[in-house]
Amino acid sequence: MKFIKKYLNIISILLIAIFIFSGCTKNAVNVLNSKVRSSHIIIHYIDVGQGDSELIQVNGKNLLIDAGPNEAKDNLISYLKKYDIKKLDYVIATHPDEDHIGGMSSIIKKFDIYKFYAPKKTANTITFENMITALKHKNMKINVPIPQVTDLNLGKNTRAEILAPNNTAYEDTNNYSIVLKITYGNTKFLFTGDAENKSEDEIIAKNYDLSADVLKIGHHGSSSSTSTEFLDKVDPKIAVISCGRNNKYGHPTRNTVNKLKKKNIQIYRTDVDGTVLLTSDGSKINKK
Repeated sequence: MKFIKKYLNIISILLIAIFIFSGCTKNAVNVLNSKVRSSHIIIHYIDVGQGDSELIQVNGKNLLIDAGPNEAKDNLISYLKKYDIKKLDYVIATHPDEDHIGGMSSIIKKFDIYKFYAPKKTANTITFENMITALKHKNMKINVPIPQVTDLNLGKNTRAEILAPNNTAYEDTNNYSIVLKITYGNTKFLFTGDAENKSEDEIIAKNYDLSADVLKIGHHGSSSSTSTEFLDKVDPKIAVISCGRNNKYGHPTRNTVNKLKKKNIQIYRTDVDGTVLLTSDGSKINKK
């Protein structure tokens, strides 16, 4: 009986996920944060331990990429409240791994959200189930982004481009990661989730403009991401690695760090530096 109940629960969650992905719309809300200076973009690479979460504030709008692991959800909520975040224009769950969506159900419950994005990929986990249930309770749907088509309106002087995923049948869940490039004035920021070499190669093959001043290193600095060719195409001045102190995976790998050092790229790591806060006026990027 226990097996049957477990099986039925999994089936019900997958059916709910299909419903969530169906593309129904939710009434738009006006989401503004008056404390964000209109002349700057602020990027928070939030220290969530072994996981990912980034907050982008620009033109009074807020975009959250990922929500870290379950164990960091309270700290993430506290961090957002510290910056007086009450509403989120856009939320992106790059892919359904726990270290990226662990806190997502709490985010969905506690904040008004205009649009929620995720790749068309499900997972048979309690974490994914909690995220889907939270969305359902708020009558929200998942928007599946399309590279070079999906438009995230972040206001004047700002462009947000989806560059991946470019396929729908990956063996590794990491390659479903949504890759986002944000251009503010003449400054550019690239966010890669856990995209690995296969996804990187596809982006390069599409001939998308990968150039960026700041690169959020893929998959916490794993050796399966940040190929030499990809790094050459991005050619960043700054690299940010989100990973946990003394994590069991050995992230970031020595190989990845050496690649960055060889190109004289400034490296910031959340396991060493804590939350990394960068700002840009459209011409110059500063670390706060």
